[in-house]
Amino acid sequence: MIKHSKDLRTDRVSNFRGGKGEIQMTHFLETEKNEFNAKGRLFAKNVLKPGTSIGYHEHVGDTETYVILSGEGLINDNGDQKPVKPGDVIITKNGESHSLENTGTVDLEVMALILFD
Repeated sequence: MIKHSKDLRTDRVSNFRGGKGEIQMTHFLETEKNEFNAKGRLFAKNVLKPGTSIGYHEHVGDTETYVILSGEGLINDNGDQKPVKPGDVIITKNGESHSLENTGTVDLEVMALILFD
């Protein structure tokens, strides 16, 4: 199966998880079409404009992995804030919390994958 980029669902979400501004999410897999085989719930590219953020939230029953594709930001990893740049990988396990903010001057692009524990 091939899913062409023009056919992927893209959402614009304001104040995601209590964050600032609007993020763009392009979904690679869809739960409604059983494309995760009941093993996860999100595989998407998130684009955060400068000053935009994903609010601090806890993961319960799943693990989320971010891969920073481009741009710069600040990750809050269980209360520990650190800068992130392209190539960095952030893993937030079941029971852990995180947030992400674009602190740069260009779009922050992040691959996000959530798998169930």
